[in-house]
Amino acid sequence: MSTYQMLAEFAQVWGLLYFIGIFIAILVYALAPSRRKGFEEAARIPLRED
Repeated sequence: MSTYQMLAEFAQVWGLLYFIGIFIAILVYALAPSRRKGFEEAARIPLRED
């Protein structure tokens, strides 16, 4: 196995794990019960009358 193939495989595996971790962190942030009030308030912004 050449050095290039080893580096490419390393980058693919760890890159995938990195993005899965980021995705899970975003899900935890978005679905956390403590954030619900802020997100519901933000969802009503377009419906407010000026």
